Amino acid sequence: MTTTAAPASTPDTATNNSTEAPAIANDPRVHLPLPDQVTPGKLLWPYVISIGLFPVLAVLALVPYFFTWTAAITAVVGIFVFGQGINLCYHRLLSHRSFVVPGWLERFFVIVALCCLQDTPGKWVAIHRFHHNHSDHQPDPHSPLVNFLWSHVGWLVIRNPGAHNIAVYRKYASDILSNPFYLKLEKTLQWVWIYIAHAALFTAIGFGVGWFVGGDLATAARFGASMLVWGVILRTVLVWHITWSVNSLTHLFGYQRYKNTDDNSRNNWLVGLVAVGEGWHNNHHHDPAAATTQRSWWEIDMTYYFIVLLERVGLATRVTKPREQRHAERAAAAAE
Repeated sequence: MTTTAAPASTPDTATNNSTEAPAIANDPRVHLPLPDQVTPGKLLWPYVISIGLFPVLAVLALVPYFFTWTAAITAVVGIFVFGQGINLCYHRLLSHRSFVVPGWLERFFVIVALCCLQDTPGKWVAIHRFHHNHSDHQPDPHSPLVNFLWSHVGWLVIRNPGAHNIAVYRKYASDILSNPFYLKLEKTLQWVWIYIAHAALFTAIGFGVGWFVGGDLATAARFGASMLVWGVILRTVLVWHITWSVNSLTHLFGYQRYKNTDDNSRNNWLVGLVAVGEGWHNNHHHDPAAATTQRSWWEIDMTYYFIVLLERVGLATRVTKPREQRHAERAAAAAE
């Protein structure tokens, strides 16, 4: 596979490489048409079925039989733990190369991300880099300037040959697809089996806890079902919506620290909290390469704090500092 990869947001990469005219001008009142090759009604049925089925199954969490405190706590903790598979791994590690970890740890993080059922690393990275290159211009696969529903979930279930094609994957994610481990995930359904295996593991753990607590099959079965509904299905749906809110809410509501991004990215405090740092989105679009989105003390970035922890124990290196710090360090070095 010989291709030329798009820059993966290196420290000196521009904030938005779009060649379109700056029609957005940071104005949420601008309305965008759908991306050129999107045809409403042409559905991606695997996505339609899964995105439609999981919320229906998640409603079982309202049934008292499926509630246990063990499963509820597991779900809350799981939102953060598995969400880091997306925030830390798919986004900051793979898409923007904001830091480096050993290969075994990177693969572990990828497996955690696959348990969120948000597609393969190659596709996720390619679409995210494509988004940065065309943010809030018509080719953007999920701009809320089309409409909120489109950016939140619609873009996932309707075919868009302009973004979802092998040429885009090769251009924007060739560094990912050149790795045999990631390429195998693209060519097989191994990633689906990883999700199913983790669901079975959670169910088995719940069954074991129930047997230990109650000592009978009925209690074990209830705990196992509870762990499946709360610890896997509901948690998956919640992580979906947290991730999707970065695409939708943070391009509509919030404040803009940086006006030079040529898009409508915003810093949204609610998404900043629930998405553990991803909601400071205007900061991110200003400086995609930085490992942190925090620019003020109140912009809490838990994902970055985890990266710092990895760095201090020797598991993360080449952690990219914010652009202002990089420029200051270069200026100081040049002055010596």
